[in-house]
Amino acid sequence: METPQNWIPTFFRDIGVFYGGGTPSTVNSEYWNGPIQWTTSKRLGDAPYLDCGERTISDRALRESSTTLIPAGNLLIGTRVGTGKIVVNRIDIAISQDLTGVIVDKSKYLPEFVAYQTRAQRLQECFQKQKRGVTIQGISRDDLKEFILYIPPLPEQKKIAALLLNIQKAIEIQESIIEKTRELKKSTLHHVFTHGLRGERLKETEVGQIPESWVLSRISDLVTETTQTNPSKTPERKIKYIDVSSISNTRYVIETWVNLLGKEAPSRARKVVKKGDVIVATVRPTLRRLAFITPDFNNEICSTAFCVLRSCPDVLDQRFLFYTIQRNEFFAGLEKLQQGASYPAVADSDVKDQWIPLPRIAEQNEIANCFQVIDKKIELHTAKRAALQDLFKTMLNKLMTGEIRVKDLDIDVSEVSA
Repeated sequence: METPQNWIPTFFRDIGVFYGGGTPSTVNSEYWNGPIQWTTSKRLGDAPYLDCGERTISDRALRESSTTLIPAGNLLIGTRVGTGKIVVNRIDIAISQDLTGVIVDKSKYLPEFVAYQTRAQRLQECFQKQKRGVTIQGISRDDLKEFILYIPPLPEQKKIAALLLNIQKAIEIQESIIEKTRELKKSTLHHVFTHGLRGERLKETEVGQIPESWVLSRISDLVTETTQTNPSKTPERKIKYIDVSSISNTRYVIETWVNLLGKEAPSRARKVVKKGDVIVATVRPTLRRLAFITPDFNNEICSTAFCVLRSCPDVLDQRFLFYTIQRNEFFAGLEKLQQGASYPAVADSDVKDQWIPLPRIAEQNEIANCFQVIDKKIELHTAKRAALQDLFKTMLNKLMTGEIRVKDLDIDVSEVSA
């Protein structure tokens, strides 16, 4: 590996003192629920810092178990479950046996820089190569100590870490906006499908309160018949095949698909979808895999594990249908009907037998427009997050090989450790 001349190859073992962890052997209250934060590798995620533990333990638990208290501003590394994950702890924290703590020599090494270099592609590949075990794979502390880091002067370490931290903060901002917008959508769904847009009086129905001018209708009375096909009869036709795993159950969009020839299609590839259709997975329906068919998938094929809903346009806005079945009430109705323990499912007829609250078509259009605005905001910030994640990955690897240098840039390093 080529690195700048003033970057020093350094064994991981030389950056500080390594400690193992442990778990108190009893759940007795005198061991747990004490003043000391304690954590496992489950708490290690994409964020560069760890601010709180998974549980708390007592002073006695710390003394009598094999766990170790790692002072704030050092490293926690997943060496069993979550192998290769690494963060800087912002609080004093005791660790479980699936973690390794490193108290860093901060006169030479910046914990954040070490953490970021460990996350880069070269060292993550080392983690994968060194993993051992059958049921639970991990890496030994001795193997970890033999990894080689490439360490620039401390001022450059701080600038690299600060730049990467700023990108991660921008990602976290986008994630916060996405989460808050989803919560807004959830609460708005409940309000609009209970109160409507006109401020009308409400009436009681089998599905709860709805505006006085609305009616309850079964989906089966509002949709038309759809068709099936056998792709093998047109063996050279290229198709996009949509399976249940293709659907995001948070964004309600088709995220992935398989390009196939008709002769390659599986036996479950049978249902024809058209622009404006709504598809709902009938297998494990409570996982909420549903999507709106965009023009990109017009006349393509989805699995028989979907119910395909095609609106009668004079009575049901296709977008309104898409939003009304996103409500908790719709999936609660399907949950009551699903059959099978290991492979719970409902029939297409179960989906179509569900009641939905229905206003006049003009109000359906208005409601659909409102939720489209919210969805566009979510998609905008999802795209921004993805772009920032790609930027972080690119910058991480280029900065850690010295391909991009920051030593001469004016970067605020106040938020990384001294």
